[in-house]
Formats: sequence, C-alpha cells, structure tokens
Amino acid sequence: MVALALSLKATRTRVRFAIALTWVALLTPGVAIAHVLSASDPVVPSFGWTAAPWVLALMMASLVAYGVGYVRLRSRGSPHARSARVRATHLAAFAGGWLGLALALFSPLDPLGTALFSAHMVQHESMMLIAAPLLVMGRPLGVWIWALPKRARLRLGWLVRTRAFSRFWRALSLPLVAWLLHAMALWAWHAPALFQAALVHQWVHSLQHASFLLTALLFWWTVAGDGARRQTDGHAMLSLFTTMVHTGALGALITLAPGLWYPLYVEPCSALGVDPLHDQQLGGLIMWVPAATAYLAGGLAIAARWLTRRNVPMLTTRHAVIVPRDGTR
Repeated sequence: MVALALSLKATRTRVRFAIALTWVALLTPGVAIAHVLSASDPVVPSFGWTAAPWVLALMMASLVAYGVGYVRLRSRGSPHARSARVRATHLAAFAGGWLGLALALFSPLDPLGTALFSAHMVQHESMMLIAAPLLVMGRPLGVWIWALPKRARLRLGWLVRTRAFSRFWRALSLPLVAWLLHAMALWAWHAPALFQAALVHQWVHSLQHASFLLTALLFWWTVAGDGARRQTDGHAMLSLFTTMVHTGALGALITLAPGLWYPLYVEPCSALGVDPLHDQQLGGLIMWVPAATAYLAGGLAIAARWLTRRNVPMLTTRHAVIVPRDGTR
C-alpha cells in the first residue's frame, strides 16, 4: 500500500510538472522560436540540431502528458484484444506524429531552411502532411485530459460543455471553415512579402509555423478524426481532392515562375553553390507533386474505407443462412 501511494504521488508530481512546463511554454514570449535570418548571422548558417528551450519543453510536456494519460486509460479500459490493438494504434500514430514534428523543428532541416527554399518547403510539408495527420490519428486530446488530476479534469469538462465554448468550437470545426483556414494559411504565407518577413523576423516565423500546424491539425481532424463534427466519407474525399488541387496550383505557380519570388534566398543559395531559381523551382515542385500526392493518398484511403463499409453488409446478406422457426434447414 505504501509503495502504491508513493507511485501515485510520483505520478501526480510528474503530471503537475508537465502541465506547469506546458503553461510556461505557452505563456512565455518567444515560445515558438524558429531559425531566421539576421544581419549578424553569416550568409550560410551552421547546419546542426537546434532546440529552442521553450519549444523543447512544450514538446516534452506533451509527450509526458500523453504517456501518463495513456497508462491511466489502459488501466481503466477494456481488456479485449481489439481494444488493446486500437489503443496501440493510437499510441503508434501519436509517437510517429510527435517524432515527425520534432524532426521538422529541431533537425538540421530548420537552419537549412534559411539557406534553401526547397528545404524550408520540406519542413513545412513535414509539419502539415506527416506530423499533423498522425497526431490527429493518435487522438491526443482525450489522452491528455486523463493526464490531469481529477479535479482539473472535472473543471475542464465543465468548461468545454459551456454554451459559449460549444458554440465557438462548433463554428471553428465546421468542415468548410477548417478547409478555408488551411487554404488561407497556405496561400497567404507563400505571398512573397509575408514569406520573406518570416525569414527576417522571429515572431513572424513563429506565427507562420503555428498557423501551418494548427490549421493542418484542424483540417485533418475534420477529415480523419472520430469526433461528432467529422465529415462523411464523401465530403472528406471532396475536401482532400480540392486541397490537392489548390496546393498543386500554388506549387505550379512557384515552379513555373519566370523570376524569383523570394530574393532573400539569393545570397545563401549562391554561397552554397545553388542556383536560387532552381532552388525555388525544386521547392515549388515539392508542393506540386509529393504534397499533392499525400492528399490524394488520404482521399484514396478514405475511399477504400467507404467501399469496405459498403461491402460488409452486402456480403453478410449474401451469405446469410435462413433458419426456419422449428430450427431445421
């Protein structure tokens, strides 16, 4: 009993520490620190692993909270094999999404993005097309809630059930709203003025990363989440197809542009021996083909799920055995 009490106390301490780190990270200026160009930097930045302290704290807090919540839910959940497989699938998806986001933010890809537009494009697409859908598939919100102390869970439950919050979330999570926000973030941030401002100003770059990730999470939640606001399979396929079209169009515009959209890349590209226009064309091509293919793959996966659901009742009806009331065939 003493050991159990100590274990529970230690768990509460870890949860409170993770929550405290999360709030500190959220409330401290410069939390979403991203690598930017500055006049004092060399033309070619050093390409190493970078970990802004508060971003790292936020990432670790989310990981610890998910682990604690997962353990609690597993101890309270069904022992059946199917439930265990579902929980394991969610855990694997969250781990993959978390790792993808960590690589995008902390790996040499981040400083390389200040020298090469194509590397910057890989970073953004990794956040939106790898990390975001996997995090959504990991169902983290419910797991994080279970990482909180009981009193905090009750208060949070009361908050999300209030009329004001319900109306706000209902409006924000409308499929069309999520689609529009994601599209606006993509097109607006690739306008030359805004994109170059993100290369120069720290807070603008942080806002760019946050808007890409948050709108992508909302978009994928309406497409692949299991909440009440999830679209039907038909509407989800339409959202993915139209997103594939407009992102492909943006990628084509960047690829086929006769001149440079982002002149700030001229010096670092030249220092690396890379033609700036060719680098821009490669970045546009990354958005045009691989990124659009990812949306297409998501649409095909939903189409396969829809066909499977339709075929199961048909097969069940076809192979049903009619048994008379007397029990004889």
